Amino acid sequence: MSPNKAAFIYSDKLSQHILSTSHPMQPKRLAMTYDLLKQYNAFNQNNANVIPPRKATRNELIKFHTKDYIDAIENMSNNPNTISAALYNLGTADNPCYPQMFEVALLSTGGSALAADLLISSEYDSVFNISGGLHHAMRSNASGFCVFNDPVIAIEKFLEQKMKIAYIDIDCHHGDGVQEAFYDRDDVLTISIHESGAFLFPGTGNTNEIGTGKGRGYSINVPLYPYTYDELYKDTFKKIVPPLIEFFQPDVLVTQMGIDSHFQDPITHLSLTVQGFTEILKIFKSFNLKWLSLGGGGYNLKAVARAWASGWGVISNQTLQNDIPINFNQTHNISSLFDISPPKITDDIKNVCKKFVDKNISTLEKDLKAIYSINFD
Repeated sequence: MSPNKAAFIYSDKLSQHILSTSHPMQPKRLAMTYDLLKQYNAFNQNNANVIPPRKATRNELIKFHTKDYIDAIENMSNNPNTISAALYNLGTADNPCYPQMFEVALLSTGGSALAADLLISSEYDSVFNISGGLHHAMRSNASGFCVFNDPVIAIEKFLEQKMKIAYIDIDCHHGDGVQEAFYDRDDVLTISIHESGAFLFPGTGNTNEIGTGKGRGYSINVPLYPYTYDELYKDTFKKIVPPLIEFFQPDVLVTQMGIDSHFQDPITHLSLTVQGFTEILKIFKSFNLKWLSLGGGGYNLKAVARAWASGWGVISNQTLQNDIPINFNQTHNISSLFDISPPKITDDIKNVCKKFVDKNISTLEKDLKAIYSINFD
């Protein structure tokens, strides 16, 4: 295997559907990201390749989802107006039925399954599936714009190889579906750093959700106060994540990298910049593990394209210039990869944010020390 060989999973088939005309999840954000990276010539390196996704198989899906649910998704894709949609939390504003829903979900999930295969075979040591990261889907129902839970399907493939997995979720929303899937296991460490459920869907992800049975202590949640900003986010991340990685000693890293934590996101309330997001990915890279990175939330299209392009630079060991390529700039009116005018957070709000997260870290540390020895200094 060549050192630092990275794969980018993408096909235009992933970005051509429309969930609904008013839905905040716009698949064209994937095409924008891919187009920006092409204009950066970010796939013209020997160790940075584009690979099309494949469809997930039923054998892969059944590792988590029920047969009835899988069948229902296929049927509703062909007949979106079926009365049974409500049984599976479909046909709602958040989770509409739409033509080709099953096929698109198979490709997105198959992209993550393929990524796992490429890492298991050691053909690549980093893979980025920007269409993945659909972390809210439950075993037998859709949730939060997510039909199939591709992170769980990918993690199941690693588990088949007796590998230990660290799953780190930096989406603004709590990674509830992934947490639920592995809540009683000690071979999957799930860490979710998210806006507090007191302010945002899905309302879960409190510090006391630390797992059950053998999994007690292997589910980690760090809720954040609205307007949490780059410096505090990075400090919190560095306190929590590296000590847990050192303790757990995973074989593979799976990261959900939703960028709805960006300060311009229209449906969330954190205040990260592209610069801050990129700094977190550099820490992921520093763990020097097999790395499966997934997309996730992100509803400001310009922020998504810039953040995930910057992320691919980290993943594939490329330095992207801050000046956006001229053709992309002219088409989308974006001149800079990084944010030119970061949000201004008042000292009063900063103090509230810090007190909130400090209290949560203290509570989490106390709970975990009753299970194993860990210090968040």
